[in-house]
Amino acid sequence: MTTFTVEQNNRPQILDLLKEDAWVVTCLCAAWCDVCMAYRFNFDAFAAQHPGMQFLWVDVEDQADLVGDLDIENFPTLLIQRGDNVAFFGTVQPEMQVVERLLSSCLRKTPAELQAEAASTAERRAWQQDCNLRQRLIQA
Repeated sequence: MTTFTVEQNNRPQILDLLKEDAWVVTCLCAAWCDVCMAYRFNFDAFAAQHPGMQFLWVDVEDQADLVGDLDIENFPTLLIQRGDNVAFFGTVQPEMQVVERLLSSCLRKTPAELQAEAASTAERRAWQQDCNLRQRLIQA
C-alpha cells in the first residue's frame, strides 16, 4: 500500500478510494516543516504495513481550500476515520509507535462502538462535522 498525496487534480480519484466503510489515516503537514518531511518516510513505511487501509498525505498550505478552518495546532496532525465516522483528530508525536497504538485502539472498536464514541463528547461531535475528510472532498 502506498500513501496518496492529495493534490488539486487527483481529488476525484482520492474520493473514490474513500469508500463508506474504508479506514483512512490522513497526515496533515506542511512542506516547509522539517519534522513533517522526516515523518513522511516513516508514514509511508507504516502505510505499506497496513494493506487494505488508505493513507493520505495533505499539505495544509497546498490544499488550504480543502483543509479550510480545521484547527491544526502543530505537526504532524492525524485524522483517522472509518467511512464518515471520525475516530481521531489531533497532533501526535512524530513516532510511529504512537500512531500504531492509536490506530490499533481504533481498529479494535466495532462500528457501533465508534459511533457511540463519536457522540460521546462535544469535541468528538465537532470532529464529525468539521473534520470529515470524505465529506470535505465531496463538497470541494
